[in-house]
Amino acid sequence: MTRFDSPRIVAYAGLAAFALVAGLVVGRVELVALAAPFALAAVIGASLVRDPAVEASLELDRDRALEGDVVPLAVQLSSPTGADRVELLLTAPGELVVQGGHARALALAGTREVDVSLRCARWGAFAVGPVLLRVSDRLGFHSWEARAGSRQPLRVYPSVETMRTMLAPLETQAFVGNQISRAKGDGIEFADIREWAPGDRVRSINWRATARRGELHVNQQHPERNTDVVLFFDTFADVRSGMHGTLDLTVRAAASLAHRYLQRKDRVGVVSFGGFASWLLPSSGTRQLYRIVDSLLQMDIVLTFAAKGLDILPPRTLPPKALVLALTPLLDPRSAGALLDLRARGFDLVVIEVSPLPFVDSGGDELAQLAYRLWRLSRESLRLRYEQAGVPVVEWRDGEPLDAVLEEVTAFRRYARPARA
Repeated sequence: MTRFDSPRIVAYAGLAAFALVAGLVVGRVELVALAAPFALAAVIGASLVRDPAVEASLELDRDRALEGDVVPLAVQLSSPTGADRVELLLTAPGELVVQGGHARALALAGTREVDVSLRCARWGAFAVGPVLLRVSDRLGFHSWEARAGSRQPLRVYPSVETMRTMLAPLETQAFVGNQISRAKGDGIEFADIREWAPGDRVRSINWRATARRGELHVNQQHPERNTDVVLFFDTFADVRSGMHGTLDLTVRAAASLAHRYLQRKDRVGVVSFGGFASWLLPSSGTRQLYRIVDSLLQMDIVLTFAAKGLDILPPRTLPPKALVLALTPLLDPRSAGALLDLRARGFDLVVIEVSPLPFVDSGGDELAQLAYRLWRLSRESLRLRYEQAGVPVVEWRDGEPLDAVLEEVTAFRRYARPARA
């Protein structure tokens, strides 16, 4: 620990020396007697100096939590000689609220444990610690300062919205799942009736239709298949106000969609497209959910003016017949070009616009109002480009359920399908 002399003992020693010299020069005993208490205090303070050797360690109750959770933290303090006053300051990011305050003061005799509670106000990957220590002696003449304790990692996962409605893909994959396929085969959902053919099972015969038509007819079903879902993130720009912004909404929506699709035994992958491109290959299961959420915690906005293209991604990143859900604030035309290229390559694409309007101030003067209207018009023209390519674009704002957004996509497809025919 680093020792610092308090200004109090320096002042006492200075006063004693000044009074003693003044008494000797003037020849007054009263000044010498006045210097005696200050000199005695300085001598006693210097004789009591000893390093308290305070050590500290941090231990989190768990290293993973959800938004809004309270995570207990234990700070272990120990000193072989004890300390009259120990002040500790816990270093933690602003997203972790230390209940009761960051600073504590206490007396230490041997070993003591200090319990601290951390409230997770926002998702992210954080590090708690170290602890800043300041130890003072009884008279306050000397103090020691040090950093103690290793940094403890804490991952705070975003809250997941309960979703009852899911977007059905246009095409399914070959593996068994919970999504009803448009193809006909062995399954539960009724599809059609046809004439019997050699090789059909007896249990598939529709006896009512057979009796009515005078010849054997069998039932056809829709098989249950899985879906490949790719979550496409536009990380070129972020509009935020305080701790909330379009990136926060994107992460929460992605976590909810990934959790729901993986529950249906679908395969889910991630593509982050912005200052740099990163991806996570589609897979299924609980382990894939943790991979996706961990990758979301590392997602950030990287400012770049380079022109990016999806040709840098491996072919397996976007499997054929995949449902691509693009989460974008519609702020950068480079992401629009990449998404329209996906549509041209035949992917089932849906654009969920994470609206930045709640975080934008339209301004007070006339020029600011004009710029705001022009910006809104440019966004409308970008939506029109998507709709002309047959891509549904739905707007999602903070506080609105994702179910309503997905219902809009379903309604768009129900309307657009006869129009293409």
